[in-house]
Amino acid sequence: MGAERQTDVAAGEAPSTGSGQALRLFVGAFVEELARSGVAHACICPGSRSTPLALLLRRHPAIKVWTHLDERSAAYFALGMAKALREPVVVVSTSGTAAVNFAPAVVEAYFARVPLLVLTADRPPELRDVGAPQTIDQVRLYGSHAKWFLEMMLPEASSQAIRFARTAACRAVATARSDAAGPVHVNFPFREPLIPDGGPAPERDAKVSQRDDESPYVSVEEAPRRPDAAGLAPLAAELRAAKRGLIVCGPQDDPRFPEAVARLAADLGYPLLADPLSQVRCGPHHGPIVIDSYDAFLRDEETARALAPDVVLRFGATPVSKPLLLYLQRHGRCRQILVGGGDGWGDPGLTASEALRADPRSLCEALVGALQPAGQVQGADTPSHWAARWQEVAEMARAALTSRLGEEPGMSEPGVFAELADMLPDGALLFAGNSMPVRDLDAFFPGAKRPVRFLANRGASGIDGVVSTALGASAAGSGPMVLVTGDVSLYHDMNGLLAAGRHGLQATIVLLHNDGGGIFSFLPQADDPEHFEELFGTPHGLDFGHAATMYGLSYQRVDSWKGFRSAVRQSMGSPGVGLVEVRTERSANARLHRELWDGVSRAVRKPDREGATP
Repeated sequence: MGAERQTDVAAGEAPSTGSGQALRLFVGAFVEELARSGVAHACICPGSRSTPLALLLRRHPAIKVWTHLDERSAAYFALGMAKALREPVVVVSTSGTAAVNFAPAVVEAYFARVPLLVLTADRPPELRDVGAPQTIDQVRLYGSHAKWFLEMMLPEASSQAIRFARTAACRAVATARSDAAGPVHVNFPFREPLIPDGGPAPERDAKVSQRDDESPYVSVEEAPRRPDAAGLAPLAAELRAAKRGLIVCGPQDDPRFPEAVARLAADLGYPLLADPLSQVRCGPHHGPIVIDSYDAFLRDEETARALAPDVVLRFGATPVSKPLLLYLQRHGRCRQILVGGGDGWGDPGLTASEALRADPRSLCEALVGALQPAGQVQGADTPSHWAARWQEVAEMARAALTSRLGEEPGMSEPGVFAELADMLPDGALLFAGNSMPVRDLDAFFPGAKRPVRFLANRGASGIDGVVSTALGASAAGSGPMVLVTGDVSLYHDMNGLLAAGRHGLQATIVLLHNDGGGIFSFLPQADDPEHFEELFGTPHGLDFGHAATMYGLSYQRVDSWKGFRSAVRQSMGSPGVGLVEVRTERSANARLHRELWDGVSRAVRKPDREGATP
């Protein structure tokens, strides 16, 4: 009778819910399709209602499980891993406020276009709105910040239900991964009992509900927007005719884009302004056409006015540099072409005159192809007067920055990035915290042919979750990882440090400790001495050496560049996570930055340069 009943259920004649068999078949089918669709990692937080998901993910041989005690840290850890892998990563929570703690990372994933699969367990419909504990409204919990939301049915052992589970998993992975990647939220209501049984799937169910060749139940392929050279011939001719063209690259993470856009810039003779998060600033493609010190010299109004473009090609998300954004606004009447393959609109200055919906790398390659027949390619070795002027100004700016930093008697926050530029090995990953670190990365890390990958949470640009995201990226095993973060940001995410020892990670955290919110010293609020420290500076007096001890990190506080270099190299070459602390003073840091900008302005406006035109 038991065997006959099992066959009937598999055939879909008598669906059942809340049984161990239904959980094993339904949730197991979902998990199986995640693995077949390429998902290899799942971050799981403890909880009762999520037991079916936790157990079946853990039982699957193709999925590695990373356990976390704190939901916010878990979601950011998954975010960092998905960033580094460029592939979807699962994060699982139980019901109630546990799921709400995923929200900051979901928001960041949405705006940063990171494929995140958010699986939340929930109470069944009959326990909602009746006072059951750990029960909130989880339907569309993350609102418009989830690319797609799906409320799963209650688990059944019927073949139709299992087909639904398989299709839902394939669709969730494909949606998270697809053009304009982002987070997908799948909500699972579960009735008790919550333990899936350990038996095999019925043979008849296996035949009707999975593919014989181990391929996904539904294979989803997305045809990229690939323009052809012939169709772009008119645009290529217009770009070639422009006397003062410019390419601006904001954050993006296609590993093949830098070479393509560098080739396009060289063929057009266009200076290429490379945000570090564009991955264009460093790598084998690097050359004089790649401009890295624009944040410094575009602060000078005369220089920004003189370097007036007539056309700008813009790739990637919004650049970090405010002076660059102001420069684009200053010249907002010139032709500015915004290139993107997704639904994002990276134009906060509202200066774009055209928007091209195309895969950025493919567009660059097609434009290069359209330029070749004309036989008028300028090439990287013969820059136009316009490109040569940009290169000259950039070199003078970089020299002025290097000279002034060399004169600084003590350690400084800008100096950290200049030092790291000389220290990081090939294939290193540098993760920058928000507020000042990512801005200093942009300003003070010079370009080079050495391959270095740069990451940051610039989707919503929050300071929370930075530690967990960086450690998640390090867990992906993409090379030595160094995180540079501020003290307030580290305080926000100290829970994330637990992952270091729990998962045997290797990473280096450089802590820029100025006892408060350093970025506010650059803002008008700093002119109100009566309330500044209480409301904005917010000194906390924390000793992070104690946090390092509690979480099992190695710790060194350094007070010289020699000590800094030694500590960072030691940490990068040792197992575990090391915390290297650099103490600075907020007002002195603001003063140094202003002196650096003034020095650059003097360098690029020497008497023999005044009145010069591009």
